[in-house]
Amino acid sequence: MTLSEIADGLEVTAQQRDRGVATVDATGDLQERLEAFANELPCDAASAATVVEGHLAGRSVGESARSAGIAPVTAAKALHLLGCEGVSPLTPRAHDVVADWLSAELSRADAKALTGASETEFALAAFVETHESLDGARAVVEGARRTADGDALEEARSELADLV
Repeated sequence: MTLSEIADGLEVTAQQRDRGVATVDATGDLQERLEAFANELPCDAASAATVVEGHLAGRSVGESARSAGIAPVTAAKALHLLGCEGVSPLTPRAHDVVADWLSAELSRADAKALTGASETEFALAAFVETHESLDGARAVVEGARRTADGDALEEARSELADLV
């Protein structure tokens, strides 16, 4: 069997979203860079910067929220809007159920029962399903991640120089 025989009858049924060119902004203070998104975040830029720094350091959303002086659900919303992955407490399948509820295919009671989520978890999942990350925010977070991690290439060169 050839590839053309295997591909016979296949068709594209979905379209890919153009997300533009990936960039990373590692210039300046994180809080200053988050000021550009302050009007669209559920907290101020200083709190968002504290939450992002905590998230990048591997702390829980709740711990990062306490450090910033905001509610954990506010911190999770800010992280989601800034393009951070994995802030929803629900599984991908549970998110599908929430999406079904949002499209009126399920009642709220049925969707909540199927997900097994608390009121807060369900509300956060609904927020995640109905809000995209802010344009350009992911680049700011990636820049902060690279700054926090350091330049891996520079570290590798330094380690290699130490060996030689």
